[in-house]
Amino acid sequence: MPILSFLRGLNRALADEMERDPSVCVFGEDIGVAVSNVTTGLLKRFGPERVIDMPISEQGFTSVATGAAMAGARPVIEFQIPSLLYLVFEQIANQAHKFSLMTGGQLTVPVTYVLPSSGSRPGWAGQHSDHPYSLFAHVGIKTVVPATPSDAYGLLVSAIRDDDPVILFAPAGAVSHSADVDFDSLAPIPLGQARIHRPGTDVTVVAIGHLVHDAIALAEELADSISVEVFDPRTLYPFDWAGLAASLERTGRLVVIDDSNRTCGIGGEILATAAEQMRLVAPPKRITRPDGAVLPFARGLDLAVQPSREQLRTAIEAVLKHS
Repeated sequence: MPILSFLRGLNRALADEMERDPSVCVFGEDIGVAVSNVTTGLLKRFGPERVIDMPISEQGFTSVATGAAMAGARPVIEFQIPSLLYLVFEQIANQAHKFSLMTGGQLTVPVTYVLPSSGSRPGWAGQHSDHPYSLFAHVGIKTVVPATPSDAYGLLVSAIRDDDPVILFAPAGAVSHSADVDFDSLAPIPLGQARIHRPGTDVTVVAIGHLVHDAIALAEELADSISVEVFDPRTLYPFDWAGLAASLERTGRLVVIDDSNRTCGIGGEILATAAEQMRLVAPPKRITRPDGAVLPFARGLDLAVQPSREQLRTAIEAVLKHS
């Protein structure tokens, strides 16, 4: 069976959608030479009118993409590092996101924003390692965080086809993953549909992005004593609350592991909604970065700040102590 890497999944999704729909185009810095490997081969295949290298002016070309989308294009923007989203938050959250509602649906803004390596990356320090997906979920922008190569493909295809702005975070910890994939089986994945990677009966672990792989590995280590269900939301907004409720009906216990800051983070929202609306037989736990953390450059300190498999093990054991 062919091997599909995470970045090749994104690249294949872009190529397939550009082939299918001539209105799809790509904006970004250094995308012609495919510095992130997401746009490899696209310039040669589709030409400079659809694969457009932009100057170092993220606010400028993000606004250009909004206008292009309103005029009938389907732009995909690649941002090289997540901190650039702070520069363009106004263009995305206050402009592109609101035009459809403010015009009564007369205009749509189908822009897809792709972060090809977001979140914790040892040695990349504070300004390159943020994972600000909670900001976009908070304001109601469709926000997706794939964990596997096939999900990277399917979620990006759905994002490009969606008539609303969608932001896709490709976790740095996931982009090195590859998997055996039947290419004929690759298909769009509906936004808002979670995935159970491993069924279980004792505790539900909601793992976001690359932490899915840690959760699966730990679940296998604990399999002789604890039955862990690994729940991957895939889409943080809209969130698959019905899927989580069904999982908690089976397990009654919840642990969330999330590579972003604690206060106002998506982990806290998951715990709060579960506590309000779902079946829990024990207080839930969450593992995140420390409150207000900025990742340091020193590798040892950097790794100490990131959520770990041992923290997840401790949290699972803690929720199981409650009857």
